[in-house]
Amino acid sequence: MFQYILEWFKISALFFLCVDCMNGEHAEHPTDSLENIVDQHLAALQDRVDSAKNRLPQIREAVQCLRDILQQLNSQRSSIEEDIHSSFSELHKTLDTRKSVLLMELEVTYGLKQKVLQAQLDTLLQEEAAINYNCSLTGEALDGGNKAVILQTHKDVGERLSDLASQGLPLQPEENDQLDLMMEIEGLRKSIHNLGTIVTTNAVASQTEASGEGLEQCVVGQPATVIITTRDKSGGLCKTGNAIISAEVCTPDGSVADGEIVDHKNGTYEFQYTVKKEGNFSLALRLYDQHIKGSPFQLKVTTNAASTGSSDGGARKRSAKSPGSRSRQKGVRRGGSLFSTPKKKVNPIEDDLIFRIGTKGRNKGEFTNLQGVAACSEGKILIADSNNQCVQIFSNTGEFHSRFGVRGRSPGQLQRPTGVAVHPNGDIIIADYDNKWVSIFSSEGKYKAKLGSGRLMGPKGVSVDQNGHVIVVDNKACTVFIFQPSGKLVTKFGSRGNGDRQFAGPHFAAVNNNNEIIITDFHNHSVKVFNADGEFLLKFGSNGEGNGQFNAPTGVAVDVNGNIIVADWGNSRIQVFDGSGSFLSYINTAADPLYGPQGLALTSDGHVVVADSGNHCFKVYRYLQ
Repeated sequence: MFQYILEWFKISALFFLCVDCMNGEHAEHPTDSLENIVDQHLAALQDRVDSAKNRLPQIREAVQCLRDILQQLNSQRSSIEEDIHSSFSELHKTLDTRKSVLLMELEVTYGLKQKVLQAQLDTLLQEEAAINYNCSLTGEALDGGNKAVILQTHKDVGERLSDLASQGLPLQPEENDQLDLMMEIEGLRKSIHNLGTIVTTNAVASQTEASGEGLEQCVVGQPATVIITTRDKSGGLCKTGNAIISAEVCTPDGSVADGEIVDHKNGTYEFQYTVKKEGNFSLALRLYDQHIKGSPFQLKVTTNAASTGSSDGGARKRSAKSPGSRSRQKGVRRGGSLFSTPKKKVNPIEDDLIFRIGTKGRNKGEFTNLQGVAACSEGKILIADSNNQCVQIFSNTGEFHSRFGVRGRSPGQLQRPTGVAVHPNGDIIIADYDNKWVSIFSSEGKYKAKLGSGRLMGPKGVSVDQNGHVIVVDNKACTVFIFQPSGKLVTKFGSRGNGDRQFAGPHFAAVNNNNEIIITDFHNHSVKVFNADGEFLLKFGSNGEGNGQFNAPTGVAVDVNGNIIVADWGNSRIQVFDGSGSFLSYINTAADPLYGPQGLALTSDGHVVVADSGNHCFKVYRYLQ
């Protein structure tokens, strides 16, 4: 190709010769041979070709980056689209349920009123008929003029007429006709009109800047502050928050300092960190996993008290702590509240995703709204694949083993399996939310029996205690039922509310070595512990994003030491507590973030398996007990 360019250049040169050179002497300017001129231009052209080619790796890298972003954007769109459909489907169900309740209430109220009024009407009509009949009979006797008939009529009818004339009758209505409907529709319409928000920003890493003393120097043990200002592709200031920013302060040996990110909701973010020892550190600031301008920054940490970082005296809402050693913001449902590094410096649970299995679909190894998770001593993992109406079984290493389940509302069929557990005898126990019962299958997936039919309203999670009893968490009834495997009810406890022995949409259950029952109370943002008789023992957690707080807890498991592992659905993380409910740590999922985790269990080889419902897969993490 280049030889062709050379020949073209030589030929072209002939057409650009100086006219004076062709017609006469070179009186006014220096001259050079055509070969030299060609060689000079050839070298210059070669340099330009090389320079252009040098850009190709950068372009390819940028193309791959854009493709990755487009792929993630498409994935986010699909996921949010599914969330919208799911949320509005639930709203439709709620509205339909309320509609049915109102219609039933109308029929009951109408029936009571109608019964009273109809009974009163029947009484008056009977009295009217009796009076008319007896008056007619007496009138016929009087009109006949027969004295004997008159005497006999007086004897037979006279006293009856007197009773009819003096009898007290319900002449005033004993009920009214009021049946009104009060519907506060306007407020509901306004709420629906503003329901949901698509959260995003136009911020790009290449234009986003950082400033503040904390970029260069800080003092050991004292907080240092960095201000991050997000900007769009043109350099314009972004004026809204919710950008996904991560910050990492590292020493040369790889250790990480504590830090916290605050979203000011105006396009600026404050990163405050504390380093516990002096030395040289690097500060990496990333926006959407890409370094911002100047990142990573080099820090010098000294013991000089004069170099103090600024502190924020204002009362700001701090973002919650992300699972791991990095200060990373993470959106609730991929775009909500923000997270940063926990205050606790030492995290005993390493960031170590072993594997993930699944994509969205209906084939084996694919899931649609996976919910409950169970593990058994035979080295198997069981997944309740809710919207595919089946249970899928895998080995501890992730190999697909089998699946079973037929959609339907008859015994032995599954309509919406949400919870799964394994009985010590090997039977598989499945909570079927829509069929309102719990089904029992053999280890080969053959149907054996059902329990709770007629008692349960919406079973969500199941577990088995040390006595072999089946624990059922009824999400709709806000009650925990305990059955024998035969179906006989042992006991039940709980009601709707926010008291110690009450629940608001409870989800899953686990049993510890003391045979105590641990329940995740979804809408009360807490975990509650009861003894086997249903007596309240303790609770922990509150609504929030900090250490030990929840935004709707779901899955729960207990390790051999009695530590309680909880899936924090709304905060998309997993927290670990001791048996008394004190926060210990996070399971670090930062390498492959969760998206609405549901069921959770410990495998027979000591790992944590979690149903990552929003990502249509389950994940297994190495868990150091």
